Amino acid sequence: MTSGGRRSPGDEEPDTDSVAGNTDGAEPTVPSANTETSQSETTQTEETEPTQTTNAESAQTEETEATPTVRANTADKSGMASAQTARGSTATDEPLWKRFWTAEDGPLLFLREFLLSAAIVLVVGLLLFGLSGVWPPMVAVESESMEPNINQYDLVFVTEPGRFAPDGANQQGIVNAESGELAGYESFNQPGSVIVFTNPAATGPPIIHRAHFFVEEGENWHSRANPAYINADSCDALSNCPATHDGYITKGDNENSNQRYDQANGIAPIVKPDWVDGVARVRVPYLGWIRLTLTGAASITPVLPVGIAAIGGATAYTLGRRSHY
Repeated sequence: MTSGGRRSPGDEEPDTDSVAGNTDGAEPTVPSANTETSQSETTQTEETEPTQTTNAESAQTEETEATPTVRANTADKSGMASAQTARGSTATDEPLWKRFWTAEDGPLLFLREFLLSAAIVLVVGLLLFGLSGVWPPMVAVESESMEPNINQYDLVFVTEPGRFAPDGANQQGIVNAESGELAGYESFNQPGSVIVFTNPAATGPPIIHRAHFFVEEGENWHSRANPAYINADSCDALSNCPATHDGYITKGDNENSNQRYDQANGIAPIVKPDWVDGVARVRVPYLGWIRLTLTGAASITPVLPVGIAAIGGATAYTLGRRSHY
């Protein structure tokens, strides 16, 4: 600018837009870089805050949705635990007899089955004893001496001699083979009673053989004997003749192993009436094998159905005894 007030060509014309609002002499406001940056940050913050708010709301929503599930699972587990506790408490609170009777496994089941089996055997034994009048009421046949009518390993039910005595029986209730032929009485396919007797002078199990006839003390029974069942021409050559006491002449039915009277071949002396333990009535095939096996007397293993063994094993052992010859 020149002193005369005239502008020189080099002077710039003031920007009226910049000074329009500063007529009072204040300095003009110039936008700075910091101001622009602040505005940019403000805008960015405003844009970011809704996003963060949206993320927070989403997370809160997910937490809200998940909470019922967690609570439901916790409630289910609590319910299961409560049910298990209730069942355990109920089982513990039950009386011992009820738990014993309803047990499906464990020691109570084993004890119950054992006691029931023992009770069944006891009841069967008492019934058989009531019928037979002798104990034990059954004998297990150890040998083949009575075959084919009573076989080895059979279990034979016996009664005291006076029970169920048929016609033709003597005062003791025994039918001799001689009397049986006259009366038409047969036992196990032949005339005469099959008796179980014990010789007190001998060791070993009782003998189960057929009674053929009765002799009296001092009797010469050679003439009454079947010639096929003795090996002597006279009473003097025949064992136990004359009779040393009253009693029975006996023999096994097996014609191969027992061809002579027991008194003629030394198996037994004349059987006194009070040596007779019982009279055979009924046989159960092969069931006596269980009893003999448990006592070590069985020599072979017959074909035995498993069901019969399971049902009759305890009964056969408890109620039976061995019988020899």
